[in-house]
Amino acid sequence: MKNNIIRQNYYKLLQRKPDIIKILLSIVFIVHIFLPLTTMLVRIDKASVYSVFNSSNFTNALVNSITASLIATFISVVLAYFLALCIERVQIRFKNLFVTLFTIPMLIPSISHGMGLVFLLGNNGIITNLLNLNFDIYGLWGIVAGSVLYSYPVAFLMFYDVMKYENGTPYEAAEVLGIPKLHRFMKISLPYLKKPLISIIFSTFTLIITDYGVPLMIGGKYTTIPVIMYQEVIGQLNFSKGAVYGLILIVPAIIAFIIDLFAKDKDGRSFINKPIAKSTNKAAKISSYTFCVIITLLTLLPVVSFAVTAFTKSYPYDLTLSLQNLEKATNMRVWQYMLNSIIVAFAVGLIGTFISFWTAYMSARMKTPVSRFLHLSVITTAAIPGIVLGLAYVLTFRTTFIYGTFAILILVNTVHFVSSPYLMMYNYLSKANENLENVGHTLGISRFHMIRSVFIPMCKSTLIEMFSYFFVNSMMTISAVSFLATAMNKPLSLMISQFDSQMQIGAAAVVSLLILAINLFVKFVLSLIKKYCFNN
Repeated sequence: MKNNIIRQNYYKLLQRKPDIIKILLSIVFIVHIFLPLTTMLVRIDKASVYSVFNSSNFTNALVNSITASLIATFISVVLAYFLALCIERVQIRFKNLFVTLFTIPMLIPSISHGMGLVFLLGNNGIITNLLNLNFDIYGLWGIVAGSVLYSYPVAFLMFYDVMKYENGTPYEAAEVLGIPKLHRFMKISLPYLKKPLISIIFSTFTLIITDYGVPLMIGGKYTTIPVIMYQEVIGQLNFSKGAVYGLILIVPAIIAFIIDLFAKDKDGRSFINKPIAKSTNKAAKISSYTFCVIITLLTLLPVVSFAVTAFTKSYPYDLTLSLQNLEKATNMRVWQYMLNSIIVAFAVGLIGTFISFWTAYMSARMKTPVSRFLHLSVITTAAIPGIVLGLAYVLTFRTTFIYGTFAILILVNTVHFVSSPYLMMYNYLSKANENLENVGHTLGISRFHMIRSVFIPMCKSTLIEMFSYFFVNSMMTISAVSFLATAMNKPLSLMISQFDSQMQIGAAAVVSLLILAINLFVKFVLSLIKKYCFNN
């Protein structure tokens, strides 16, 4: 009798085991998000709150942040929509090339975009000198221009992804009925894009308003909230006031997260009867080519400016080709910092992909009431800006043994970037045949063997994309690691602002080119692996 009771309890425990693991995983994510945030909020005192909110700098910075972010968001979203329209709705060649070139800004830190604009349009900028312009790039419009360069590729990819799945049948019916194109746009396109558009707008706005790289480099006296937060923590070590600014930055991020969560279009991709026919109109093709080429050139100009600055003796005074700046960067240990970045990025790629896959599998393929809780625990990481997460980790871990090591950078980057790769895998696994595990169970195949022999081979291309996302973002991030890096573990991206502050602009340009080259190389290698090794 006693043995039967023990056996029954053992079987009940086995049945509950997935839920126990999910709860433990949820706790891990919550601890690594909310515990640091709570620690940060506890550090806020009344004197700091009073000092911040009664400061004229705060009011100006808040207005500046909102103004620049709204303008840049509008430009980025409109630009991204028309680019996606050209690529997805018009029959043009070299689409893959254009998409690749549009997304190059995503491979370098945001601070590099601000620096590139200074190289191009600053007081001694390349274009400024060539055209003899009397133009001041510093301030609002410099921040807007840099923010657009930094954010429009993200909005473009979101529009591009949404437009791929739009059903063409209503458009064909409207054309047969002779409904004008404007009415088709208002009655068919806009309703379809309504929910994704809300998500795109708020995602872009959050990306811009929480960034300090572009305003730090090109803002001049036009100060924004993230820049003040950066200066308070890095310059004055005032963690309490930094925490107040961090709390302010969380507000738009959380609002954007909640709206994105409820605004996601869950039905738009499920009823595709026929893809939309691409326009072959000559005028549309010429306009699309022209628009895409112009945006490509504007996108690549900062990269060209890095090359000019990096490989000339002393721009703008001596334009003789030289490796002098590369030598300076070498003398300042740039290769050590590059190795630091590669180690962190590679570790984050492996660990993040592993965690994202298993978490997505448990929430998508092992449905229980706890699955929703686990899902929300993971995607909540998307609501926390990197600069805020970095400060929270400083206050939580600076007295522990992992502070000042690679482990803290790997941890913060994994937590910071985990939501998007997780959603990639979650969406993929959710679409797979829901009876696969049942069939395996009937044939006597364990769940572990099903995962190893069926699911991993089936989603290997998605796994590669997840690794690429973790690696590239870890290489170029400055926000999450800016407060956590020390002389021993400093990543390459943080050397840009350091070199710039030391007036070593050539060395800073070398660093930007190095980050771009590494990310392009990794993406190229991964694309070859997908094409030749994982091509089913």
